[in-house]
Amino acid sequence: MKNKFLSIMASGLILVTSFSSVKAQDADYDPEARLAEMGLTLPTPPTPVANYVNGVRTGNLIFLAGKGPLYPDGRELRGKLGKDVTIEEGYDGARMTALNQLAVLKQMLGNLNKVVRVVKVLGMVNSDPDFVQQPAVLNGFSDTIVGVFGERGRHARAAVGMATLPRGQSVEVEMIVEVMDEGQ
Repeated sequence: MKNKFLSIMASGLILVTSFSSVKAQDADYDPEARLAEMGLTLPTPPTPVANYVNGVRTGNLIFLAGKGPLYPDGRELRGKLGKDVTIEEGYDGARMTALNQLAVLKQMLGNLNKVVRVVKVLGMVNSDPDFVQQPAVLNGFSDTIVGVFGERGRHARAAVGMATLPRGQSVEVEMIVEVMDEGQ
């Protein structure tokens, strides 16, 4: 049986309940309000830079393409961590990357309240060969996501170093998100 459904048999009656609809209807769950409380504003979703789309939905999962630290003024954090960019600058870039991913997610869903769970994050850090603090950089992304979604934002994560990233950006992050059924 899939994790998504709970079946209970009582007196010959089978009740099927979607965990997604139950979790997403909690009275205190409002990531949109939480963004405002945190003083955060979502930017315009970044446009893909090549032949791909920002995200693909299959069933109740959305797979978001890699995004980087593109700021609303058009500036992009570029350079290698451990050489050109400090951990603090990288953390801030990862935070901006989270806002870019949230902007794409909101564009796809219409409302972030439809997010049931952030499942998996793959964070890539443009790193000097001796740099080993990739998790500290990616905490900027994870701290933002957990701040917005609470427990539903706690995710599995990989934080890996790369020899380079597109356009020399310092951080790139992909994300997999569980969302409510389309009919809800």
